[in-house]
Amino acid sequence: MADQTIVDALVLGLVEGLTEFLPVSSTGHILLLGHFIGFKSTGKTFEVLIQLGAILAILSLYAHRLINLTLALPSDPKARRFVFGILLAFLPAAIAGVALHDFIKTVLFESPMLICVMLVIGGVILLAIDRMAFKPVYTDVMDYPLSLCLKIGLFQCLALVPGTSRSGATIVGSLLMGTDKRSAAEFSFFLAMPTMAGAFVYDLYKNRDALSFDDATIIGVGFIAAFVVAVFVVRYFLDFVSRHGFALFAWWRIVVGAAGIAALLLGH
Repeated sequence: MADQTIVDALVLGLVEGLTEFLPVSSTGHILLLGHFIGFKSTGKTFEVLIQLGAILAILSLYAHRLINLTLALPSDPKARRFVFGILLAFLPAAIAGVALHDFIKTVLFESPMLICVMLVIGGVILLAIDRMAFKPVYTDVMDYPLSLCLKIGLFQCLALVPGTSRSGATIVGSLLMGTDKRSAAEFSFFLAMPTMAGAFVYDLYKNRDALSFDDATIIGVGFIAAFVVAVFVVRYFLDFVSRHGFALFAWWRIVVGAAGIAALLLGH
């Protein structure tokens, strides 16, 4: 990655931080942007490793809740059930991600047209779901039953296809199974912690021999940019969703995906 510029890394980091926790597919955006600006990273490692910035952003903002949750584990059955539910939701995508890692990185990540199509399809689905008048059964993530957590985890597996969106898949799955919009987005935040951390560690391990000292500066710039922007997004996203729903993000996906398809068809 030594031939990549600091500006490229900064722009990609900003996009990562902006899109990671929104239902628009951060991976899809970064891969498409990298394709059009000619950014190449060893084994697509940069795109995964800068997610550490977004991980640390949500950990810093949720630190108080995570500490309280940890302290409550020995005495509070609800806290234990919630933590187990997050781990249960994490397992399906973790198993599938490890099993399909090479195919995802060498085939799916190298298919910009697939990414654009998934952005559009996901946008249409999100728009349709947002307009449905669901009657929520669950409004607090602490009350999600384990069976619901597992089903949400199965929906997260759809995000192994770039352009689908991890948060988008989990939010849509949650809404279809009786949650309200705010708690669906919040559960997606909690589920992101083990999912993104696991992807980061596994990808770092898989590409440990391909990385060099020259990569550190590029990854560091992307990491810092992702962290700063992700802090802002996480801080305000839940309130925005509670008031306005997901329509803005659905149209965002459709516009970006359609523009990407047009550019690819024109030979870019």
